[in-house]
Amino acid sequence: MPEGDKIVPVLNRYIKACKSMKIPVFATRDWHPSKTQHFKKSDGLWPRHCVRKSNGAQFHPELKLPENTNIVSKGMDPELEGYSAFDATDDQGIKLLSLLKILRVQRLLIGGLATDYCVKYSVLDAIKKRFRVGLLTDAIKGVNVKPNDSKKAIMLTGKRGAKKITINRFLN
Repeated sequence: MPEGDKIVPVLNRYIKACKSMKIPVFATRDWHPSKTQHFKKSDGLWPRHCVRKSNGAQFHPELKLPENTNIVSKGMDPELEGYSAFDATDDQGIKLLSLLKILRVQRLLIGGLATDYCVKYSVLDAIKKRFRVGLLTDAIKGVNVKPNDSKKAIMLTGKRGAKKITINRFLN
């Protein structure tokens, strides 16, 4: 994604702060099969990306995830888009929602790629599941398939109850 790497330093600041506050860190990743309706080749919207176990599916090399990061994978079903983090499971097949319940998480801070798809659907699902949600507006980047898609996603998630957060507000 063009300029997607620009959010990495800000994400690292959130991660560092969460780690120091003993807040669990979750990282979602697209983990697509090589053939999926998600890709343009199969009449989907997206070019081939984040294919399981490929270099393109790795987290950004400068993203500083703690050792105890909870990694969950999504987009694994070739028949579904799998945008939301709530479609994700860990390596043992445990759904994100179950992991959050085990850790008694009540509030989520959500950032990453892409504002207008994965971030938006993750925020909306989190709100539906009754989590308090902070949208990390300085740590998101959209693709904007249509002009202003990201802006519309931020507005929609705000109307549904997500609170806009920036790193300076979070640290103060």
